[in-house]
Amino acid sequence: MSDKNSEENFNKTPHKMARLAWPKAKYGLVIAIIIIIVVNLIYYKETIFSFLK
Repeated sequence: MSDKNSEENFNKTPHKMARLAWPKAKYGLVIAIIIIIVVNLIYYKETIFSFLK
């Protein structure tokens, strides 16, 4: 009986976190990829523009 209760408690969202609006994981992945691309464009701007010339 205690095993069943521990499984139920393990899958529940913590009380303080339950009120937050969590974004879907796919949106977080898209945002992370966009941030990586933008940072690389800023960091390697001269190298990228030298290939275009």
